[in-house]
Amino acid sequence: MKRTLRRSRVATAAAGLAAVTLLATGCGGGGGGSGEEGEANADFITIATGGSSGVYYQVGATMSEVLADELGADTSVQSTGASVENLTLIQDGGAELAFTQGDAVDQALAGEGAFEGKKIDSLPVVANLYNQYVQLVTIEGSGIESIDDLKGKAVSVGDQNSGVELNARTVVDAYGLSYDDFDADYLPYAEAIDQMRNGQLEAAFVTSGLPNSAVTDLATSDDVKVVPFTGDGREKLLSEHSYFGEGEVPAGTYGDNEAADTLTIPNLLVASPSLSDDAVYDITQTLFDNLDQIQASHNAATDITVDTAQDVPVSELAPGADKYFDEQG
Repeated sequence: MKRTLRRSRVATAAAGLAAVTLLATGCGGGGGGSGEEGEANADFITIATGGSSGVYYQVGATMSEVLADELGADTSVQSTGASVENLTLIQDGGAELAFTQGDAVDQALAGEGAFEGKKIDSLPVVANLYNQYVQLVTIEGSGIESIDDLKGKAVSVGDQNSGVELNARTVVDAYGLSYDDFDADYLPYAEAIDQMRNGQLEAAFVTSGLPNSAVTDLATSDDVKVVPFTGDGREKLLSEHSYFGEGEVPAGTYGDNEAADTLTIPNLLVASPSLSDDAVYDITQTLFDNLDQIQASHNAATDITVDTAQDVPVSELAPGADKYFDEQG
């Protein structure tokens, strides 16, 4: 039976930041009231997602509505730069739940890469949601047939402090390139696609579920090409980074594009360590008891299942989530 609906706020970046400030002021920076001493319950839940044109935001907005409806929680979904920024929000008490890629969690726990000198001690995982696909997108006629062809081109490497940018840097390094070899710009999906359409950019890294709505929009006006990841660079990425898997962007994903070999990376939902085990249990149960609604939010979300939710290659399942999945057998 549904509990009393309080409020769900699908926020823009500015509104989301205001909501975080309000919660931090009224609730000690960790969502809402407390369960056990020093722990927070699920009365207030801010979900850190990604850019408003990305899959994180779309799925997160639906999760926000579900949690508000079923738990009676005061929820908000915050548009962010995605993975790196989201984990920082978790660390600083600015969010209770956050979408993030597996590599960002791996670096945060080790204090490496984007988190050098900023190690995060605990990032409990609610669930492995679905695979992200690391995509390098261009337009037919750009002259970019491989990653090596990025030399001298104008390329978006993703928004600053995003998982996309982490992936872009790792990928070009594996192929023996660096940002010095091309004109790198730090842009969210929608802005990158607009600049590609206007001829200001020649390619963009896009790491998301399939399809990415911004790239789908580009395909309405241009012939989209997804650059394949092949050769020694691909093998290096797979052998040196356990969180990468083999993947393919199927033909027709973006109009008439050809199939392209690429890499996958797990997409995780992490919880603030300040949330009590009972709160995480309630959140996990609510999300998976209403999985059909969440799966309907985006095609990528159809891959979210109870069977695969426990497959966490980095960090560990939060005890509350672990308890729920154990009950499911």
